[in-house]
Amino acid sequence: MDRLKEDIKSLLSSYSEIFFIDSYRVGFILVLITFFNINLGLSGLIALFSAYTFAKFLRMEKEFISSGFYTYNPLLVGLSIGYLFKITPLTVFFTFASGILTFIFSIMLFSLFSYYLRLPILSIPFVVISSTIYLSVSNYSNLFVNSLYPHINFSFLENYLPIWMTGYFKSLGTILFLPDVMAGFIFSVIIFSVSRILFFLSLIGYYSGTLASGLLTGSLFQAFSDISHFNFILISMALGGIFLIPSVKSYMVALTGVITSTIVLSAIKTFWALYGIPAFTLPFNIITLTFIYVLGIVGFPYIARIIRKTPEETLDFYLTNLKRYKGSERTLHLPFSGKWTVYQGFDGKWTHKGGWKYAYDFVITDEKGNSFKNDGLNLEDYYAYRKPVLSPVRGRVVKVISDLPDNPIGQVDRENSWGNLVIIQDPRGFYVEISHLSYRSIKVKEGDWVEVGSYIGLCGNSGYSPQPHIHIQVQLSDNVGGYTVPFSFVDYICDGKFYSNDLPVENSVVEPVFPDKSLELKFSFVLDNSFEYQIFREGKEIGTTRFTVKMAPDGTFYFDSGRGKLYFGKYEGTFYFFRLDGDDEYLKLLFESLPKIPLAYRKGLRWEDHIPLRIVTDRLKNSLILFVSSFKHNFADVKYTGEFIDSRKIKGRVQSSVLKAEKEYYVELDEFLGFKSVKTEDVEMRLIKIEYK
Repeated sequence: MDRLKEDIKSLLSSYSEIFFIDSYRVGFILVLITFFNINLGLSGLIALFSAYTFAKFLRMEKEFISSGFYTYNPLLVGLSIGYLFKITPLTVFFTFASGILTFIFSIMLFSLFSYYLRLPILSIPFVVISSTIYLSVSNYSNLFVNSLYPHINFSFLENYLPIWMTGYFKSLGTILFLPDVMAGFIFSVIIFSVSRILFFLSLIGYYSGTLASGLLTGSLFQAFSDISHFNFILISMALGGIFLIPSVKSYMVALTGVITSTIVLSAIKTFWALYGIPAFTLPFNIITLTFIYVLGIVGFPYIARIIRKTPEETLDFYLTNLKRYKGSERTLHLPFSGKWTVYQGFDGKWTHKGGWKYAYDFVITDEKGNSFKNDGLNLEDYYAYRKPVLSPVRGRVVKVISDLPDNPIGQVDRENSWGNLVIIQDPRGFYVEISHLSYRSIKVKEGDWVEVGSYIGLCGNSGYSPQPHIHIQVQLSDNVGGYTVPFSFVDYICDGKFYSNDLPVENSVVEPVFPDKSLELKFSFVLDNSFEYQIFREGKEIGTTRFTVKMAPDGTFYFDSGRGKLYFGKYEGTFYFFRLDGDDEYLKLLFESLPKIPLAYRKGLRWEDHIPLRIVTDRLKNSLILFVSSFKHNFADVKYTGEFIDSRKIKGRVQSSVLKAEKEYYVELDEFLGFKSVKTEDVEMRLIKIEYK
């Protein structure tokens, strides 16, 4: 029975995917609407069923076909056939075969587009196969004789609405081959209820494209009567809210795409008319794919790397992660132990310029901010001199220079600017250079493998160095002093605050921290572990909930409650809750009470994080705030502050300036694994038992 439910959800999702919506519930409504024309509705289902059945016959993975992304093209082809021909045994056979053909063609195109172009296939299979079908049926006289039928439209609304409104609704309805005001009106209500951003984009797409077309043709009435302008709606939604992060810039790109598509649409209609074929969605595919490809080449910053269920969710995910993960993927540990001071950072005021701007210098200072004692005239006066230098990464040592003398204070070696150094090749695809080490203090040799924290040598004053300090940079070659690239530091403390992945500012005092084994074990969740909690609301027990550890196809673990999935993982000494799918209120409570925790304990240690807006707001507020945020990305922020009370107790605070709200949370860790209790003002979860599998 569960298998049948999943199959039905997958089929329904194919309908919603046509409007860029991931919802089987919306898909169910769309199925019903297609039965405004029973031939249309049945043909769509037949083509979809044939494609889905064939996919299962080929034993394709469940995840590959369950979303509906790969089966909405056969659905569109079925609808296009149903729009032409009524249901007969002959058209059923024809539709069934066409559905399979479209699915096979979709898989082939997907493989080519994803590998060579890194582009989605959109509805290209539908355009190609439907055009082929429309050409082929001219030879199938039996279809024309027995299967053509007149269309009945619910046209009474057209008598009460102006042409500029009926044109929008009919164009919207045409997306599912229902060029009818009633169908289009229902579609608009569905889009508005799911996503205000998509609804807004549908409006600006249609009206900007139609007005541009009217100006070019000289007839606004003709422009508003052209139902092929549904292409403008699809282009606007795809560029403005699906494949780009919703923003003022994405809206401008969408507007530009729609305006330019008027030329493409006119040309295609003229050429296709020679063969009696409608334009279908060809203009939408050409413009959307061209823009996405070009924007990718030029490095447009608002390309959506991860697309969520709605543009609002994509925007929320993007904005939250932008704040949560400030650092880069080239992560380094600090190359020392104890407290050091940032002497110079990226694009520093002295030597970190041009191709060498991505570098950091560290010294040791006293309570007065001085890096030396006495008069600072001797090397031994400097606190950093001959202090241990540690490996910031794990990797292979590829270059060592160790026989250059330490410069006396007041002198520099201009010929050997980098001084004594070690270059380490990181397996992640970059090199780390650590420079200005002390004369013959380096204890590693070329070819050695080092781990994070391995002893390398001593801090010195060799090369172009005004005082003893550690210089560190990341580059893409093993050349001494190569051009630098951005990086960031992980697991350090500054002013009593823990930073998981960031860049300390100049003159700040930083100290590395290392994972606590006991804390790491508390967050080492094993597949199929189950955690059962009692739930109390305002002190009264109201029931229980259970979370089970599962693993996603990409290897990410998550807590599954049956009503939601909370994804988590450990990365570079920090435990994170990455994201929440679904609406389970107790998984939400877990997320907002502890979105991340350093796996290193110090009493009173604080840290900051950010929480997705959807976790702390209801759907209506979330939708409205994110719509405004699409115009001003810093409009809303939900900030989390955590603090260790002791080794097992954490106090958290969530604040939001837009919501004007503040909430406190208390989390107690279990002695062995996971969370013993999670408590807020009115709700508490208490661990009853853990089941190990």
